[in-house]
Amino acid sequence: MTSKRGFTTTILHADRLGKPEHGALHKPIHTSVTYGYDDVQDLVDIFQNKKKGYAYSRQGNPTVSALESKVTQMENGMSTIAFSTGMAAISASILALIKHGDHILASSYLFGNTRSVFQSFMDMGLDITFVDATSIDNVKNGIKPSTKLIFVETIANPATQIVELEKIGDLCQEKGIIYMVDNTMTSPYLFNPVNVKASLVINSLTKYIGGHGNALGGSVTDTGLFNWTNFPNIF
Repeated sequence: MTSKRGFTTTILHADRLGKPEHGALHKPIHTSVTYGYDDVQDLVDIFQNKKKGYAYSRQGNPTVSALESKVTQMENGMSTIAFSTGMAAISASILALIKHGDHILASSYLFGNTRSVFQSFMDMGLDITFVDATSIDNVKNGIKPSTKLIFVETIANPATQIVELEKIGDLCQEKGIIYMVDNTMTSPYLFNPVNVKASLVINSLTKYIGGHGNALGGSVTDTGLFNWTNFPNIF
């Protein structure tokens, strides 16, 4: 009987189990900006998402894909997209999901830069309300008919307030609201937001996941719990 791999073992062997090229134990770093194909139809199919592959590194490359795969495993998610920073991950997600007339309900206890970028979105006309999310009643009272997304942190940076994670997850699932949880302060080693019904998980890879303070990065992971077919901004 095979025992379940622990967190560290899973991540340690993540590259090897993905069978990197030439029998390498770890995924090599790919520095190419563009990727060529003998048949132009292959390139067309990749651009149209009919076929897996790489065309231009801004859209993805094998190195970034390996990182995304590892984050997905750490978060017990369905898939991950990596960004240059955590703030880029948050900003791109909001811009992709929220349109004029939609409402975002956010915890009052957020990382300062997150609060700043939300303020910039408000200056551009997005409807964002901040509430003390340590009380589920405050969250319930803050919801509007136009609320599309609730944003919280697992443990607030820097004052460490902890919001009603599980109750908010139940509420979002009941009302069909996207539940975006920033897991940076906790890290997937200590906590997986999928366990409180999070729809999307944000990580600043610069912090605990990077570990050494020598690289910037961010990610958003789809947990697979939200029914995107009911979300008009996407479909």
